[in-house]
Amino acid sequence: MINWFPAAMISLLSFGLWGLFTKLAVVHIDSKSALVYQTIGVAIVGVLILSGMSFKPATDTKGLFYAVLTGAAYGIGCLFYFIAASKGKIITVVTLTALYPLVTILLAYLLLKEVVTIKQGLGIVMAFVAIMLLST
Repeated sequence: MINWFPAAMISLLSFGLWGLFTKLAVVHIDSKSALVYQTIGVAIVGVLILSGMSFKPATDTKGLFYAVLTGAAYGIGCLFYFIAASKGKIITVVTLTALYPLVTILLAYLLLKEVVTIKQGLGIVMAFVAIMLLST
């Protein structure tokens, strides 16, 4: 098996649970409060990881900068995800927001000069069609 595959599957399961837990949270509390409590959950995971590193994370300036930008983008995305989840059906919201890899692919192509093969391009088109069919 490919060495990244088990981690990707755990991530898939975790994000699937995240989508469900989001809707359950916003049924009971407002979206901004849900974001705050989600952040506490992320902080708990962060502290556990940090303790496993003996509280000595890497400190490369560029890496630190991009990691902070990652957190900011995640926080903003989560806030608006919670807002959408509180107003719409979670089936539709999670399906539509699942298009986010297309943004990453486009940016990787434009900024990182990563190549998208014809086969991958067809997969992207099929994924887009599948998501559109699921969200209607």
